[in-house]
Amino acid sequence: MDTGVHNLLVRPRGGWLNGHAPDALHIGLLNNMPDAALESTERQFFRLLGAAASDISIRWHLFSLRSIARSDTGSIHLIHQNYGTPRDLYNTPLNALIVTGTEPLQQDLRQETYWPELATVFDWIEREGPPAIFSCLAAHAAVMHFDGIERRRLPQKRFGLFDHVVAAEHLLTASLTAPFRIAHSRWNEVPADALNDAGYEILTYAPEAGADLFTKRKRNALLFLQGHPEYDSDTLAREYRRDVRRYLAGARDSYPNLPLHYFGRQEADALRRFRDRAFAGRDERLMDQFPAITSRRVSATAPMSPVFGSLLREINARRDSRYGMAPRRAVTTQAHAP
Repeated sequence: MDTGVHNLLVRPRGGWLNGHAPDALHIGLLNNMPDAALESTERQFFRLLGAAASDISIRWHLFSLRSIARSDTGSIHLIHQNYGTPRDLYNTPLNALIVTGTEPLQQDLRQETYWPELATVFDWIEREGPPAIFSCLAAHAAVMHFDGIERRRLPQKRFGLFDHVVAAEHLLTASLTAPFRIAHSRWNEVPADALNDAGYEILTYAPEAGADLFTKRKRNALLFLQGHPEYDSDTLAREYRRDVRRYLAGARDSYPNLPLHYFGRQEADALRRFRDRAFAGRDERLMDQFPAITSRRVSATAPMSPVFGSLLREINARRDSRYGMAPRRAVTTQAHAP
């Protein structure tokens, strides 16, 4: 990586690779994103954590739930990138784990086909797993599983770049400079008052987007994100274009709203004119005339880098204690067989 961090991908079932950064932190990514977003999600989290603590080497271990439906393209990607299953996750010593969400099909996440497997992962994290970071939908699923907090459907999609402030003094937010902007892209939220009542500590907050970063210490530290600090600078534009195509193809009923606080005036005007043409004649072939969007430069330092830098250094300092690494199991129990 251009950050100078040695981020090494290893096969979860293949043991350690000799001769490479023996003091590296071992971080797992349970990547449950749809097929089209698998690779970009890998790259985004590698870059985010790599830039956050350039003095710490990271060895990445990739996993995905087996119960998420995959196309041939997605399945081949998992094979080529040496993804493991939850069974491999339970048997891989890790210093930390990131759990992503996926595109939901049900309002009640417990009705998703992957829920039993995901709930088993949550139980393992709570019982014996390493410190964990839950991203967006995974955060909603985790707080529901751990504390019965139900997510709430929003009147419209929370979509755009929103100003955030530090809501609590904490080691992780001590170096944050507010206000800072973080991307959000979701139809649901977990309300701040419900989080407070259940003992979660809200660390960052956006007046237009609600609680973003929050934490709770159980056996290990758990960190939850409703926003997307890992997003590329053009991710919201790509999601908007995807949703416009879905509307034109008849795959969704409503035309998507522009992401807030994101496009410049000229781009927004051009996109509104295109929307008017789409209303006049709904046809996927119109995408050939979709307005050009200015390429956005990826910042070398993401706004939330200080948070993840502090987290990685704390984990690194405690790696030999109970807080550090989840031990490898001697035997995989039947309860965790996929």
